[in-house]
Amino acid sequence: MRESADFLVLGSGVAGLRAAAALAAHGSVLVLTKAPEASESNTGYAQGGIAAAVGNDDSPALHAHDTEAAGDGLCDHDAVAALVTDGPAYVRELAEWGAAFDREADGRFSLGREGAHSVRRVLHSRDATGREIARVLWTRVSSLPSVRILSGARAMSLVIERGVCTGARVVHHERRLEARAPATLLATGGAGRVFRETTNPPVATGDGVALAWHAGAAVADMEFVQFHPTVMAVPHTPRFLLSEALRGDGAWLLNVDGERFMARYEPAGELASRDLVARAIVREEARTGAPVTLSMAHLDAAWVRQRFPTLADACRERGLDLATDRVPVSPAAHYVMGGVATDIDGCTTVPGLYAAGEVACTGVHGANRLASNSLLEGLVFGARAAASMQHAPRAAAVTALRPRGRMPEAREATVVPDPDAVRELMWRDVGLVRDAASLGRAVVTLDGWRRALLAAGREDVDTTGALVTVAWLMARGALDRAESRGGHARADFPERDDLHWMVHAGESAHDQDS
Repeated sequence: MRESADFLVLGSGVAGLRAAAALAAHGSVLVLTKAPEASESNTGYAQGGIAAAVGNDDSPALHAHDTEAAGDGLCDHDAVAALVTDGPAYVRELAEWGAAFDREADGRFSLGREGAHSVRRVLHSRDATGREIARVLWTRVSSLPSVRILSGARAMSLVIERGVCTGARVVHHERRLEARAPATLLATGGAGRVFRETTNPPVATGDGVALAWHAGAAVADMEFVQFHPTVMAVPHTPRFLLSEALRGDGAWLLNVDGERFMARYEPAGELASRDLVARAIVREEARTGAPVTLSMAHLDAAWVRQRFPTLADACRERGLDLATDRVPVSPAAHYVMGGVATDIDGCTTVPGLYAAGEVACTGVHGANRLASNSLLEGLVFGARAAASMQHAPRAAAVTALRPRGRMPEAREATVVPDPDAVRELMWRDVGLVRDAASLGRAVVTLDGWRRALLAAGREDVDTTGALVTVAWLMARGALDRAESRGGHARADFPERDDLHWMVHAGESAHDQDS
C-alpha cells in the first residue's frame, strides 16, 4: 500500500510539528509518529524551559556567547547565530498561539536562570514547559486541513532512488506501507534509551540516526552525549528528571555530610554547565562513598511546592517532600549533541532528506548543550528545514567532518542481543567517563551484534536495530576522539586538545564501503 504527500515528516515533537505548521500552506503534509499517541515525544518531557533573548538585559549576542561557552569550543558559529537571532520571534509566536508562559504582574515574561546562563532568559510554563509547547503545536497542526497524522507508524527504512530520498517504508499497526514524498524530514528526536539510565521516554531509541545512516547520510559528533546531573535516584523506583530550574532557583547539591561541595570542583557551583556538574557529582560520590542529594530546605516551602508542582508530586509519589527533604540524585543520559549531519537549513548529505531537532547535528550545541536550548532548537531549525523542503531537493555540503580512524572489528557475527543488553553495555562501557579499554571492548561487541543482525536478515530499523546502530556509532566516535571535551570525557585523555580535536568528526555508511 502506498501513501503520498508533498511533504513527509517523521516525528511529532517540537521540530516536526513546527515544520508541519510551516509546510501546511505549501502542500499536503503527512506526519508519521511511532508513538501510540501523536503527542508523545521528548518535547513533552522537557520540564525546565525554553531559552530566548527576550529580557531587557539580554541580547542575541549574549545568548550566543553563553551557548558557545557551554559548547566547549566546538559550536558552529552560523548555527548559533541562527538559533539566537531567530529564537525570540518564534517564542513570541508560541505565546501568540496560546502558550501559557509564566508572566510577571506587569505582563512581561517571567524569566528564570539556569546553569551556564549569564542572565535570566529561560521562559517557563510552571515546571511543564515542554508539555505546554507540545500542546500548543499539536492543537495548531491538528486543525490544519492539509496535515494528516498517523500515530503508531514506525519508519523501518528510507526509500532511496538514484541517490535521492523519496519517502519511507513504514509499519502502521502491523500493516506495511510506503509513504512517498519529494521531501522527507527526520524529526524523530533523541537516543537516550541507548543507555540503561536515562531521562528519555521509551520512544527515544535513535531511529532517525539509524535510518539516515543505513540510507548513506553522514552522521557527526555521536560521541557527545549529555548526562543530566540531577535525576531522582530513589532505589526501586523509575528515574525522574529534576529540572535545571531547581538549581537556577536556588537548590543546593549536598554530600553525605550535608555540605555544599560544588565549589570544590567548579567556581560556578551548582550553576556550572551540565557536563561539569555531572562529573563533579560522580567525583564527590567516589570521594565520600555515598550518594549526593539535592535540597531546597533553605527556601520557603510553600513557594517551592507552588513553583514546581509536577516535581513536587513526583517526589511525593516516592515518599519525599521536595520542599523539605534531601532528594537523592545521580546523572543519567539526557541529550545527544551529535546526529545526522545537516547544514543550518536542515539539508542532509542525501538529496530529498532533511533533519531537524535532536536527531540532527548542525553543530549548534558543540560538545555540550546549554540548558533550555533544545526546545528553541526544535522551533528554529524545524522552521528552517520547512523552508528548505519547499524547494528542489539538494544535499548539504558537509565537508568539514574529520573522518573516523580505523576501528577494531568483531571477528565473526555473534548472537542478536536484546535491547537491555545494549543499554547495559553502553552504561558500563560508554558512560559518563570512558577509556580506551572499555570503548574498544564496546566497539567489538557492538560490531558483532551489528553483523549478527545483518546475518539474520534484519536490515529494517526496528528497536534493536536502531539501538545497536546508534550505540556502535557512539562507541566508535568516543574511541576515536582522544581528548575530553564537553559531554565526552576520557579518563585516559583528560585534557581538551584544541590542536588536534577542535573539529567535528563523522562518517557515512558509504565510508565503510570505500
